[in-house]
Amino acid sequence: MGEAISRRKFLGTAAGGAAMAMSAASYSRVMGANDRISIGVIGCGSRGIGAHMGGIKPHAAGQNVEVTAVCDPWTVRQEMASATAKEHYGRAARKFSSYRDLLALKDIDAVMIASCDHQHTTHLKAAVEAGKDAYCEKPLAKRLDRLIAAVDAVKKNKRVVQIGTQLRSYGTFTGCREVYKSGLLGKVGRIEQHRNGERPYWYGYVKDVKKADVDWKEFLMDVPDRPFDPVVYSGWYGYREFSDGPVPGLGSHFIDLVHYITGAKFPKSCVCMGGTFTWKDEHNFTAPDHVGALWTYPEGFMMEYSTNFGNGSGNSFKMFGDVGVMDMVNWNAPVLTAEGAPKRRGQIRGKEPVKPVARPDHFLDWLQCLRTRKQPNASIDAGYQHAVAVIMAMQSYDTGKRMVYDADKREIRAG
Repeated sequence: MGEAISRRKFLGTAAGGAAMAMSAASYSRVMGANDRISIGVIGCGSRGIGAHMGGIKPHAAGQNVEVTAVCDPWTVRQEMASATAKEHYGRAARKFSSYRDLLALKDIDAVMIASCDHQHTTHLKAAVEAGKDAYCEKPLAKRLDRLIAAVDAVKKNKRVVQIGTQLRSYGTFTGCREVYKSGLLGKVGRIEQHRNGERPYWYGYVKDVKKADVDWKEFLMDVPDRPFDPVVYSGWYGYREFSDGPVPGLGSHFIDLVHYITGAKFPKSCVCMGGTFTWKDEHNFTAPDHVGALWTYPEGFMMEYSTNFGNGSGNSFKMFGDVGVMDMVNWNAPVLTAEGAPKRRGQIRGKEPVKPVARPDHFLDWLQCLRTRKQPNASIDAGYQHAVAVIMAMQSYDTGKRMVYDADKREIRAG
């Protein structure tokens, strides 16, 4: 389905001796068009190096930006990231193991956070409190209290933050949004995605990692200490202490798109069930390989997300209206049909392609907003909304209870 799901992991060692001369603008003022934006990367796994550094490279000259510092607990990955910066910009980036050292750099204007799921809110809150703008990967949070603290810090410090739910910046999905707003589908009562695979994605990240190369405590952060384990370190996506599996890992994209297309903000209620039914082995992964969640929305529709990591067939992504269906399983070519519509008064005939709406890609949108100070396409509010939905799901999964959200009190409770 769509693009492959790339992932991030780790962070780096101490800075070299000679400091590079930087022309980055001070954030005591709005940056001018000629000021170079100096960017730091927090988390140098495949997401940090491949997606983030690779994603801004095509815009680096036009937007006058440079990656000048990187951090990761694993020296191997920080070396790779620093070398990638040299390849892209002609000089190596400074290297650190801890985000604290990177954020202490006065010449860093913005950071790109591609760290582990359990670290996102800590890194984001620290970044904005240090006066940096940020691009932060999804899922934005595992815990509601830390989510609220990070979101409040972003707003208090008036930082520009883009969340990494990049599908809402696809022209095709903006076209889907226009279709929804037009009423062509009639009354939409159900939206669903089934996102399956032959095995859980976390198996693809397990590798040999040497203890001497890792700042283990920097990786654990506030997770209880335990002996170093290369499988836990490299395959952290499969362990609940560090990541909650496919609902937040993959489903956050789906949830954010539903919010973007429909204009909905928060679910009213959620139930979720699942478990490890297929992939039981010596790794003892705790993230579910099968899971299903249902949310209801005050706008009057039900949303379903499910993952089957025991069989890769059956993928789908559809919005069901009473006069039409929008099929978005092909992210690059969504279509409209009247299939199954009980009311035949609609205007859809056969299969009709959804017309895309041109817009900047997700990274360019963020870089432009660093200068204009406008809200990017996936604002901190959008990140908060998808995070609430996935936290509701995982609380339901863990307790076996239906969870409800009170938007006024910013509380999730059983109900």
